[in-house]
Amino acid sequence: MTKPILKVLAGESLDRPPVWLMRQAGRYLPEYRSVRASTNSFIEFCLDPEKATEVTLQPIRRFGFDGSILFADILLIPMTLGRKVWFVAGEGPKLDPLSAADIKNLEVGDVEVILGPVGQTVANLSAALPSETTLIGFAGSPWTVATYMIEGGGSKDRWNARRMYWESPDQMARLLELIADATIRYLVMQANAGAEVLKLFDSWAEGLPPAMFQDVVITPTRRIIEGLRAAGIKCPVIGFPKGAGPNYLPYAEQTGISALALDHGLDTIWALDNLPRDLPLQGHLDPAALRAGGPALDREVDRIVAAFRGRPHIFNLGHGITPDVPIAHVEQLVGRLRG
Repeated sequence: MTKPILKVLAGESLDRPPVWLMRQAGRYLPEYRSVRASTNSFIEFCLDPEKATEVTLQPIRRFGFDGSILFADILLIPMTLGRKVWFVAGEGPKLDPLSAADIKNLEVGDVEVILGPVGQTVANLSAALPSETTLIGFAGSPWTVATYMIEGGGSKDRWNARRMYWESPDQMARLLELIADATIRYLVMQANAGAEVLKLFDSWAEGLPPAMFQDVVITPTRRIIEGLRAAGIKCPVIGFPKGAGPNYLPYAEQTGISALALDHGLDTIWALDNLPRDLPLQGHLDPAALRAGGPALDREVDRIVAAFRGRPHIFNLGHGITPDVPIAHVEQLVGRLRG
């Protein structure tokens, strides 16, 4: 029997939308925190197949989600370009800031060796997951990864990355191409190891002028999709250009993605009226509604389900689950969808 998520991604509309949550393996689970405490660093954690497999399986055991997303991080790719990545408690990811001059010396290394442990995690999961659960692999999209590399970490407005686009367009284009090429190899490895669906996270797609969005989001995303298909990878690819607003439409039409994940800030009516009717959609519950729980959560779940009824739809959050969400609220969400 075909798995529910794969049915939706093939264009089928189900009476009950399948569900999984972004960051469903994470700090809101005590069993995750226990495993995390046994590792010296977050990068070491991501590259430990045994531990990464365990925390990926934890939310499936608890909630029986229809999809299981690989536990890893979008900032493993810079390592394949020879860049150091580390995480600081309370501050998040850190990298040595990348200049336009630095880009000239970048080359893609041996992705399959450097990130080989992730491929092993995927293989472990493919063997361990319940037969009805879809295994989802992922990577960060080139623009989002590039912003972290240029800024040296997270940034509210991606000022240095945006400036580099205008001041050094050739070097920015080269950086995005290098990241895209490394990402193709990374995702091919995941698909060959057993990932049934792939997802591209463009977490910093917000606030870009349309022409810039075309250059830094749409073009490298299309390069990845074309590269995957040229390598014989046929599995569906979900694109998530968070905060893209009206740019969601050209993203949907021009990248070659199989499905589109909607953030919680996107107007539901606009999405229904403007996005291709046969395009599978995913989303888009506000994570704060999940944190709130109670009647407000039930109402919002019901609203989203009703709005997308009759269209291929996977239920999810509009961004990742937050560490302070009570487990009971996740149980409430799943129960509402399946009740």
